[in-house]
Amino acid sequence: MSIRHGLLALLEPGARYGSRLRTEFQERTGGTWPLNIGQVYTTLGRLERDGLVVQEGVDEAGRVLYALTEAGRTELRAWFTRPVQRSSPPRDELAIKLVMAVGAPGVDIREVVGAQRRHVAEALHGYVRQRAEALARAHEHPQEMARLLVLEQLVFHAEAESRWLDVCEVRLLRLSRDGGAAGAPE
Repeated sequence: MSIRHGLLALLEPGARYGSRLRTEFQERTGGTWPLNIGQVYTTLGRLERDGLVVQEGVDEAGRVLYALTEAGRTELRAWFTRPVQRSSPPRDELAIKLVMAVGAPGVDIREVVGAQRRHVAEALHGYVRQRAEALARAHEHPQEMARLLVLEQLVFHAEAESRWLDVCEVRLLRLSRDGGAAGAPE
């Protein structure tokens, strides 16, 4: 997740202070990716160091306002036009867990898969419900469209994880039938 570029995008309409940026980021993403206020200010400091934002005075409450520089606008436009690279996928805890569970003594990998499958089913149910709510409100509240897009991604990721767990289960069953260790306790 690019907090750096997300903050630049939120500064595009005008100067903001850190806690407002945090609130707007969380609203825009439907609360899916909460930000720590320290993370916001650390990122703002780096953006300032890199010449992408500047401090632009303080508001009536004494909060420091940050604004985009021309270099920040250029970086933001470039970010919007660049595809997100998938060449080095992030580490996935579930994949690591399953890889480590294969053949691990005392671990029944089928139980690991089953527990994850139940969790994904619950999460998917929740995302689908939230998506329906956001869809119903999207026409009245334009900010719901951003939340709807995030929820769509969560639904698709959960569906993909569920399909991947199906494949894992089939492979493990085949492995155990062929006489290999499937990670079941002996």
